[in-house]
Amino acid sequence: MNNAKLNKKKQSKFNNFLDWLERTGNKLPEPLTLFVWLAIIAILISFIGSISGISAVHPLKKETITVVNLLSKEGIQKMLMNAVSNFSNFPPLGLVLTCILGVGLAEKTGLFSALLRKTLANVKGSKVVVIVILVSILANAAADTGFIVMPPLAAMLFAAVGMNPIVGMMAAYAAVAGGFSANLLVNSLDVLIVSFTQSAVKLINPDFVVNPACNWYFLIVSTFLLTFSATWVTVKIVAPRMGNGNYKVDSIEEVTQEEIKGLKAAGIAILIFLGIIIALAVPQSGLLREPKTGSLLSFSSPLMKGLVPLITLLFFIPSYAFGKVSGKIKSDKDIAAMLGQAMGEMGPYIVLSFVIAQFINYFNWSNLGLIMAIKGADFLKSLGAPAPVLLVCFIIISAIINLFVGSASAKWAILSPIFVPMFMLLGFHPALTQMAYRIGDSITNVITPLLPYFAILVAFAKKYDKDIGMGTLIANMLPYSITFFIIWSIQIVVWFLLKLPLGPGTPISM
Repeated sequence: MNNAKLNKKKQSKFNNFLDWLERTGNKLPEPLTLFVWLAIIAILISFIGSISGISAVHPLKKETITVVNLLSKEGIQKMLMNAVSNFSNFPPLGLVLTCILGVGLAEKTGLFSALLRKTLANVKGSKVVVIVILVSILANAAADTGFIVMPPLAAMLFAAVGMNPIVGMMAAYAAVAGGFSANLLVNSLDVLIVSFTQSAVKLINPDFVVNPACNWYFLIVSTFLLTFSATWVTVKIVAPRMGNGNYKVDSIEEVTQEEIKGLKAAGIAILIFLGIIIALAVPQSGLLREPKTGSLLSFSSPLMKGLVPLITLLFFIPSYAFGKVSGKIKSDKDIAAMLGQAMGEMGPYIVLSFVIAQFINYFNWSNLGLIMAIKGADFLKSLGAPAPVLLVCFIIISAIINLFVGSASAKWAILSPIFVPMFMLLGFHPALTQMAYRIGDSITNVITPLLPYFAILVAFAKKYDKDIGMGTLIANMLPYSITFFIIWSIQIVVWFLLKLPLGPGTPISM
């Protein structure tokens, strides 16, 4: 059998597996029903785990963590009394709805459509794929905002060049979620993660300092590797499986003179807005800097904490300028109507958020996620394997835990006191351990329905295909997750073997 036939046979087996996964996944109930069942299951497991005496010792506090029974008197009271606050304090809900104020106006005024028709008139399909994936990976510089902004924007980009909009949506989501730790710039996530690493380092060496840019070189290379690999997955696997489809998309029309004037006004508005941001950020005593330290990128700086409303304004202001100049906005009534329509389309997600918020809090209150993380770490520590194997095993353990515990900082707060000191004693620099964790924390973001933003993807996809199921989305995004795992694992092993620096002044070894 020649190589071509062998590769075709292997690809056929993989496609058959994805077809099975899609069929099986689509048999799952609607996301709303699924999360209701998950909440019920979490409550029942908390009861079983509690009476079984399941526990773990917290690596930092040295306290015994036990499963909390949510069916106890106190547990039932807590669920009843906190149902509203669980919903109102659900972080993605406010983030999504705030961003929609800007993104929704851009869509309703026709700014997105005009901009795409103007800029992509002569762009070929493969270029659109590369652009969407690269920008989506870089979007993590804006924290979680990329999950809301990029999928619908990518759908419009793909539709504008005659490609399946749902493929664009999945490619963007996979790039944002799976490439969450890759970027060309040091951003707030680097600052947040390294703060836990630094705390764990002090358990071994109180004087050792880890800087926020400790993974920067590695992440720059990762950005391009993931871009090319995700492009390959999209073009060779996902797009052929999904086909062009029979989706209702707006036909591509020529840009009118009014729209061209509106685009020019929008461009001027963006430049003015960015100029104001720069003026408030550059001076050492600038309004957007942390008052005490003058830091611009610290997690507590006004720039980082105010990033979501700033991004909303980045969309809202040029959208308003475009609408006024192009004639799409004639009065404030038009703005109110457009924003109301945009918010109205988020109704299904708001309902789903209520149920997701309850489930996530039940899972946290029961200590199930915390105990799973500690048990998984203990298992990896007991392997005693060679260094490269340990790194890959740590990636796998982190990836598995990430399927159930979404917060990157929450998991690292648990795992860093175990693995940073352990790997330091083996001669690994803390930045290497941190990078292995970040890889595992990213790759399964793509496929876990427990990540709150997965529900947003489902809601966006249903705008094009009301019958699409979670199985279709998971099956078609699994190749991204597998590919990212392979590419990133190879990269970190090669980095380790060649002893390349991970970032400025950051070697592989101690």
